Amino acid sequence: MSFVDVPLTLSTALSSWRWDVPTLVVVAALGGGYGRAYSIAARRGAGVGRGRLLCFLLLGCALWLVAAFSFVGVYADTLFWVRALQVVLLLFVVPFGLALGKPVTVARAALGETGRARVDAVVGSRAARALTYPATTSLAMLATPWLLYLTGWYPAVLEHQGVDQLTRLLLVAVGFGYFYSRLQVDPVPHRYSQMISLAITVVEVIGDGVLGIVIWLGPEIAAEYYQQFARSWGPDRRTDQAIGAGILWLLGDVIGIPFLLVLMRAFSLDDRAQAEAIDAELDAVEHATPAVEAEASGGLWWEQDPQMQERFRRQ
Repeated sequence: MSFVDVPLTLSTALSSWRWDVPTLVVVAALGGGYGRAYSIAARRGAGVGRGRLLCFLLLGCALWLVAAFSFVGVYADTLFWVRALQVVLLLFVVPFGLALGKPVTVARAALGETGRARVDAVVGSRAARALTYPATTSLAMLATPWLLYLTGWYPAVLEHQGVDQLTRLLLVAVGFGYFYSRLQVDPVPHRYSQMISLAITVVEVIGDGVLGIVIWLGPEIAAEYYQQFARSWGPDRRTDQAIGAGILWLLGDVIGIPFLLVLMRAFSLDDRAQAEAIDAELDAVEHATPAVEAEASGGLWWEQDPQMQERFRRQ
């Protein structure tokens, strides 16, 4: 619990920073490990491109630190809407950036044969298949914010620092599991059609909207916690919650647009690849048909071709 009695303004938003050692340790370990693996993979000629590196380090790791160190982390226990902003960043944006970095591909490229075999064994295991099944990841992504805000989980996050730390880690983990299995830019236990991902995205947009309406029109959340502080600045508690509901609903959907564009591009590539595969199969069948027919009739293929027969008759 870190209630702040200093009004949140543009000036304080820019100057308010705090240290969050557990988050720093986790992010430094992830970023450092990814950077080292990326360098090894690049030297071996198996790099994934600088764009992937920037997505992982900037959109993923750096934004994770911003969500914990900046005014977002400082005022998360004070204003409902700031906590909502933190939830959106950690559940949607940060995991999206981490997944775009293709960490599994980078790790495989940096490891030796034994290490790659172990990674492939984990990815292909039954547990991985169950955890990355579309219904599993989608249900976790959809249910997590509902459970967070509509149960005693949210007051516990505000009142206990340990619960807060674990919850933020869980948000990133749930989001990464979802985007890892939906983007499918990394090796996955099973590849599903991108049409399934598009359908799931539509359902989740509806689910986020319903949650936003419930929070907006429903009773005050964690009312006892906020009532114990006589905050004389900023929006009143009801307005604060309404703003938070709008962030969860509208900002979550806006941030989902890049994800939707990536899915549409992947769907187009999959559709093109499937069409090319079908064309190749048809061409192979077409080229093989004359020889097969000739063999079935006991003659050579040119003996069965009408144009070749006519030419030999003329001679």
